[in-house]
Amino acid sequence: MFIIAVFSSRNETLYFANMFKSNNIYAMIVNTPKEAGQACGISVKFDARMIDVGRQFLLSKPFKSFIGFFTLKYINNRQVVEKI
Repeated sequence: MFIIAVFSSRNETLYFANMFKSNNIYAMIVNTPKEAGQACGISVKFDARMIDVGRQFLLSKPFKSFIGFFTLKYINNRQVVEKI
């Protein structure tokens, strides 16, 4: 299962993704699913086991545009997005 971090600021999205990459943790930029609400259009996707790392990154810098974490999974070949 994957987590996506959704922001309303494109710059903060890219900065958050770079925090993962600079710590050698896999993360990628993906298009934000419409179910995640209004956002900048891109989100950071990472392994659900890294959620605590993501939370620590959020605490380390004042991310003002953070909307939330969402689970991203597939059920019967359908993408399901749920806010955590």
